[in-house]
Amino acid sequence: MFRSLTIKNLAKNQIGLMRQPTNTRPVVRLVEENGVQGVVKEFSGNGFVYRNTIGRFLVWREGQAYQRLKGVKGIPVLFRKVDGLALVISKVPGKNLEHLSGEERPDLDFFQKLARLIQECHERGVAHCDLKRSANTMIDEFGRPYIVDWSAAITDREFCVYPLTATYKMFVEDDLKAVTKLKLHFCPESITDEERRKYAQMGRGECAIRAIRDFARKCLQKIA
Repeated sequence: MFRSLTIKNLAKNQIGLMRQPTNTRPVVRLVEENGVQGVVKEFSGNGFVYRNTIGRFLVWREGQAYQRLKGVKGIPVLFRKVDGLALVISKVPGKNLEHLSGEERPDLDFFQKLARLIQECHERGVAHCDLKRSANTMIDEFGRPYIVDWSAAITDREFCVYPLTATYKMFVEDDLKAVTKLKLHFCPESITDEERRKYAQMGRGECAIRAIRDFARKCLQKIA
């Protein structure tokens, strides 16, 4: 699928532009082949050093995450990589939670399904690590959840030695806390006291990890 695409002809073959690139973010295009639509995340338009270091690394990492999650309903399908600088994945139906109107409010059933989907990903050994951004969670017309943008994902294999195992566990817990954060925004009446207590807890280790993550993002912006 999409075997005819190359870095040079991606712009020519797009049927829509979903997101303009920034210094540190790839351009996102909508493409179509034989009636099948795909989404392309492409780093070729970023700065030379950034695209050939960070860009290639992120394409490789996200591709690894999709391969481990292959077959999980609610996760986009990876069609292929393009020259190490782009990913072509299936187009997810529906809207991301960030773009929902005031009348479109996911119900408790949606968040229960989302929690089960996250747990299934964890059973495959993959933590998303950026689910508190509502743009990374989508809902289709039937109320089913989808999780997109796995560029920040980590795996249990990479964090299999102590104390990295504890770090991986923190990110797994953070994925689940993201469900509580979204529920607080869309249906706060469904939050239990136990969920509020767990969401409020943030150990020193988690604070340190977030500080390192924020510092790394600032460094990447300078590199770009």
